[in-house]
Amino acid sequence: QMQLAESGGGLVQPGTSLRLSCVASKWTLDYHAIAWFRQAPGREREAIACISANSARTLYDASVEDRFTISRDDGKNTVYLEMASLKPEDTAVYHCAADQAPDDYCSQDARDYETWGQGTQVTVSS
Repeated sequence: QMQLAESGGGLVQPGTSLRLSCVASKWTLDYHAIAWFRQAPGREREAIACISANSARTLYDASVEDRFTISRDDGKNTVYLEMASLKPEDTAVYHCAADQAPDDYCSQDARDYETWGQGTQVTVSS
């Protein structure tokens, strides 16, 4: 069974950048779409970005599409989320998730994802 572990979160000031990593173990990321979700206190979980197994397709939530970039390095079994121009409203626990999906497909629906990481906290505050 695949396991996912996120890292890279922290406390940062508005306007700065962070890179989150999602590393898979016990299974390869090949043939899996990967998505990043986040959940802030008192708010529902929301999909931020996803990337297809062949990297041909990426989708972003409108709130981050000009600031965040999702990428993958299957040789390292890792997916990244580069976050720039961070805002206080980006504060949340960020989770990555994996979905066995067709090569050029990724979903922004959490119900499609079978494997989840524990999350990493991102706090944006001055």
